[in-house]
Amino acid sequence: MEIPTKAVTAVKQAVPFFMVANIQKSLDFYVTGLGFEKTNQWIDEGKLRWCWLQHGSAALMLQEYPAQTRQRLASEAKVLGVGVSIYFICEDALAIYREFTSRGVKAGRPFVGNAMWVTSITDPDGYKLLFESPTDVAEETVYSEREGQDSGEIAGNVTAPAPRQANPRLD
Repeated sequence: MEIPTKAVTAVKQAVPFFMVANIQKSLDFYVTGLGFEKTNQWIDEGKLRWCWLQHGSAALMLQEYPAQTRQRLASEAKVLGVGVSIYFICEDALAIYREFTSRGVKAGRPFVGNAMWVTSITDPDGYKLLFESPTDVAEETVYSEREGQDSGEIAGNVTAPAPRQANPRLD
């Protein structure tokens, strides 16, 4: 019996495609706030309709809904990105957190989960973006910034997780 051979595939990247309510607002958030670079775009009738954004080797695409679709979604009180989470694995999630907050972006306080520092943000359309980097710091550790620190010093410190309470039913 002959076993069929599997075709060689060249899958290289998965790229999230976000439909947005206002592409200029989203573009400003991703480029100015998060440091993405616009590397490709589609202009139709003088208006930006779609773009490809890059940050390191990660990418995402944005496209604005047509006006009639935006109006219908608004009348139905639909939030575009609800339930969508994208994880970006990076070199240093704490540095990403400091960079984002220095640009005025509201980011979730970093914590350690699954041996990764994690910080999260939500974009203007409700898409949740999480940035993670590996660490050997204890699980549930929470990052906190030091007050009045010089920029040349190592920023931030960590707070150890609270000791777990004994459970009398298990002891």
